[in-house]
Amino acid sequence: MADGAGFCGSCGTHVSGSTSGAPATGGTTGFGSQSAGLTSNVAGALAYLAGFVSGIILLAVDPFKNDPFVRFHAWQSIFLSAAYVVFSIAWGVIFGTLFIVSLGFLWSVIVLISNLIRLAFLALWLLMMYKAYNNERFSLPFIGPLAAQKAGI
Repeated sequence: MADGAGFCGSCGTHVSGSTSGAPATGGTTGFGSQSAGLTSNVAGALAYLAGFVSGIILLAVDPFKNDPFVRFHAWQSIFLSAAYVVFSIAWGVIFGTLFIVSLGFLWSVIVLISNLIRLAFLALWLLMMYKAYNNERFSLPFIGPLAAQKAGI
């Protein structure tokens, strides 16, 4: 285990006390540095909160920019946000084309499909926040390996 770690890196079990022999400071209950008042799992979950904005912020903040767990989730959040923006643009083109071609008759079907897709992205975002909060490095297809590479894992 790393000095000052609050959880076992392999099994995730909480470890009380300090492993370096120094007196334990208040609030050291998780991965990484506690100077910001956040544990790594909370910071990893917050990386998804505002999409690429929170991911970029966590990559720039000093205690977390060196934490591989937070870096992975921050990069995955950035890539997931970019994928959502690209998908939204593509869907807008498809939506507009279908609306024009059908002369507006497929409006209710198109809106239903659009809302289901947005709901699926919201569910994925909530799942990623849940996984990060539970100290899991859940890797999405295509996006996860890119995030791991950028995080140096």
